[in-house]
Amino acid sequence: MSTQTLGRLRRERVTSGKRIREPFGDRIVLVVITVMLAIVLLLVLMPIVYIVANSFSSPRAVSSGQVTFWPVDLSLVAYQEVLTNPQVLQGYYNSLIYAVAGTLISVTLTVAIAYPLSRRTFAGRNVLMSVLLFTMLFSGGLIPTYMVVQDVGMLNTRWALLIPNAIGVWQVIIGRTFFAHSIPDELYEAAMLDGASELRFLWSVVLPLSKPLLAVLALMYAIFQWNSYFDALVYLKDPDLFPLQIVLRNIIILNTTTAASGDLGQQLDQRELANVLKYALIVVSSLPVLIIYPFIARHFTKGVLVGAIKG
Repeated sequence: MSTQTLGRLRRERVTSGKRIREPFGDRIVLVVITVMLAIVLLLVLMPIVYIVANSFSSPRAVSSGQVTFWPVDLSLVAYQEVLTNPQVLQGYYNSLIYAVAGTLISVTLTVAIAYPLSRRTFAGRNVLMSVLLFTMLFSGGLIPTYMVVQDVGMLNTRWALLIPNAIGVWQVIIGRTFFAHSIPDELYEAAMLDGASELRFLWSVVLPLSKPLLAVLALMYAIFQWNSYFDALVYLKDPDLFPLQIVLRNIIILNTTTAASGDLGQQLDQRELANVLKYALIVVSSLPVLIIYPFIARHFTKGVLVGAIKG
């Protein structure tokens, strides 16, 4: 009996209302996998719930260690301190600019270099790929990079956070592998026969079929830009250009420094506020990524090439 006949018989049994009984071994494996995934989910959720509960608790309850996984003495004082701070709003604005503009620049440049490297007709692609891989193992160091950024006039500007790390070699490897194995040569040959140029083929054929890749690259670069901290600390001096991460760091340091001065009661209040403020800052800084991720993750496993070639 052929495979097609077996598949047809199985579909008929399912559609007729008779559920195929899974083997005992498969059911055991499914139970084990389900239990393991439940444990992993619990381990991931516990710190998140703990942080959120502390952020909504009173400073005194957090400092005394009374909070576990439910808010104690419900309070919004931490969020009031964070959201009424003009530096936080400016930091949010700057981080959004860096995340959006940096993602667009990085994805564009990554596709621009990964697609030619995936074509067998591109001369010197192995040499260029070797040069890119070399940069993953060796770099010029912080001081030479700082001098280059200074010499090209990007120091203390937004470009200092967008251009120096615009292309990630690992992302280039991902894009090159996707283009090489997921875009059939038949599509390229058909487009060339129809008179399409390389740019037209890339724009009209390759990019529409590469939505999962673009989603992965966009998520990687967006998270990197949103969490960018060290580059801003090195290249930026103007507080109006600071991203959110630097602003939150300064707020925590400021509260810690203030707690070291003043009378004993003021020190205690500032120390308690600094403790609960840390949890509110974690929630505030992580919320945008948690909101965006579900809208991008759905593209990861989408089969966009199904039916692209007939025959």
